[in-house]
Amino acid sequence: MHMDASNIGDRINHLRRNKNMTQEQLGLVLNVSPQAVSKWEKETRSPISLL
Repeated sequence: MHMDASNIGDRINHLRRNKNMTQEQLGLVLNVSPQAVSKWEKETRSPISLL
């Protein structure tokens, strides 16, 4: 599956689902809230602060 690098929300969602993780589980791994993960996936907020 080809993914456009500019669409970070879709990439996060795709990779999270490939690992069979919920937004809550990914949030725990990254030490952020599930709401933050949701906002990243909807692209209403950027995850750039983690970089």
